[in-house]
Amino acid sequence: MTIAPVAPSKVLLKVPVDSKARVKQFMQGLQDNICQGLEELDGKATFKQDQWERPEGGGGRSRVITDGDYFDKGGVNFSEVFGSQLPPAILRHHPEVAGETFYATGTSMVLHPKNPYAPTVHLNYRYFEAGPIWWFGGGLDLTPYYGFGEDAKHLHTTLKAACDRHNPHYYPVFKQWCDDYFYLKHRGETRGVGGIFFDYQNGEDGLYKNSNDSTTAQVMSDEVGDVPRTWEEIFAFVNSCGNSFLPAYTPIANRRRNMEYGDREKQWQLYRRGRYVEFNLVYDRGTIFGLQTNGRTESILMSLPPLVRWDYDYHPEPNTPEAELNETFLKPQDWINWKA
Repeated sequence: MTIAPVAPSKVLLKVPVDSKARVKQFMQGLQDNICQGLEELDGKATFKQDQWERPEGGGGRSRVITDGDYFDKGGVNFSEVFGSQLPPAILRHHPEVAGETFYATGTSMVLHPKNPYAPTVHLNYRYFEAGPIWWFGGGLDLTPYYGFGEDAKHLHTTLKAACDRHNPHYYPVFKQWCDDYFYLKHRGETRGVGGIFFDYQNGEDGLYKNSNDSTTAQVMSDEVGDVPRTWEEIFAFVNSCGNSFLPAYTPIANRRRNMEYGDREKQWQLYRRGRYVEFNLVYDRGTIFGLQTNGRTESILMSLPPLVRWDYDYHPEPNTPEAELNETFLKPQDWINWKA
């Protein structure tokens, strides 16, 4: 007699009764730890905190650092929002939760260094519940203005180690998802050298779901098949990812912060920052969600750099470091095995 395989129990996917409190505590702790590490990195400026409340429910802590020794501008935000008016971006994927109350919390960060040789970096980890559905999402990506393979390799090696502690399929799928998500379709280029990105992680089905971001990540996920995980397992993974930020970024920052530069390099940095603005205002899911849930505008847009420029139909001179960024570092690469 053949016995049919038993499907993973839905009991494994249940959410702990204290899920919101535990994720909130983690997200606030992540904000605290990152801010402490970044103040030590800068050595001059400190974060200014602005606490805010959302009339419909929730609030947050916005922390901004400006005019430091290393940072031109940086922001590290914690927020939690809850209520009964679900944003359209959620209802498109989950019409079955119409009328349900929702809860969302997360920590997001964007850092813009002064030195053009030091890269901008973005982090966001978030959690969402509405009625019977829940998921974790987020990631980290690096946006250099001048390309250094050793920097990209260090970042990706650190992120891969965090992923591999939980599942060997995480890094390859989430790296591909990141390459395709942080892509400016109207420019035909990636935002930077990538990192990892994931969304809708709820322990059911495959690793890639509910998204049109990456057909390649979809194929990779389909080859892996279903990856049943518990809430606790995914939460532990997000913890590892969040705590890997300082080891991933700080060595890169210290390597580049004292490199000499002139007006040419600064103007190139300002020009490339324009791409960052374009992505955040046109494509970024976190920005769209924040605006659709009536979040605090100042906090949502804290990721925008203090100075930026656009030049009409500009192309860097051939055989220059600026051209190398376009030709090599704004195309997906196997950074783990990068050799100069």
